[in-house]
Amino acid sequence: MSTPQKPTLHPRNRHQGRYDFPQLIKAHPDLGRFVILNPYGKQSIDFANPAAVKVFNRALLKALYGIEHWDIPEGYLCPPIPGRADYLHCLADLLAESNAGEPPRGAGVRALDIGVGANCVYPLLGHSDYRWQFVGSDIDPVALASANAIVQANKLGKAISLRQQHQPGHILKGLVGADERFAVTLCNPPFHASLEEATRGSQRKWRALGKADPKRKLPVLNFGGQNNELWCEGGEIRFVTQLVNESVQVGPQVLWFSTLVSKASNLPSIQATLKKVGASQVRVVEMGQGQKQSRFVAWSFLSPEQQGKWFAK
Repeated sequence: MSTPQKPTLHPRNRHQGRYDFPQLIKAHPDLGRFVILNPYGKQSIDFANPAAVKVFNRALLKALYGIEHWDIPEGYLCPPIPGRADYLHCLADLLAESNAGEPPRGAGVRALDIGVGANCVYPLLGHSDYRWQFVGSDIDPVALASANAIVQANKLGKAISLRQQHQPGHILKGLVGADERFAVTLCNPPFHASLEEATRGSQRKWRALGKADPKRKLPVLNFGGQNNELWCEGGEIRFVTQLVNESVQVGPQVLWFSTLVSKASNLPSIQATLKKVGASQVRVVEMGQGQKQSRFVAWSFLSPEQQGKWFAK
């Protein structure tokens, strides 16, 4: 009996194989001072060093996506870009089902990034790869100011707009206009139920990476992150349940809703909620980036016939 293949990076993902450090350093010379040799003698960076990770991301975005200016305030989430790109490519495949099998491209595709964060990474990648139009939402004005600075510095104001959710107790309510349509929504929800849980999760990662040297001072959270980026009351399951329940109100206006789900054990509860609210289609898409496995759930309230007509409108 053959072992099922683990998911690997999407074929359209630009991050196949090893990182090309000479190319990255050429794009962003400052990266050179952070490059080290790993135990196999290959060039790498110390992923436990937040300054190195930020400069590394800056180089990746410039070399592979043409993003000239990118920065985030200290302490905000510094996203692992290959995994973020995979989510977008898999969403493009989902949209392709309503577009004669071709991933739709261009400004006719509007995407809503729920919790865009200070890094604005999904709109940057999605516009670069597919030329989609993005709306990024967040409850944090500091995160939105940072995302806006990135958008303006790269002259992307026509492609990416930002808006604040002024009701922190809601996700979609009051955010989506009555006459707005989105081909897709995406979300990287807060995974943890408390700061303590987020800290423990980070410590487990350090041990797994072999970084837990007691003499070494490591950042508490390995990729940074503000409270609302990492945890919320009730954790991931409560956030996603609320997102599903609120999606009903704008169901006809969206082709596919979606959200990352960090814990596979949360899937049965999420699927039960989707059944309860009457979602007509539900998909669970598995993704893999090296040792890390991840997944997202997508759902739609439209019939296959309605979906087939979406891009014809």
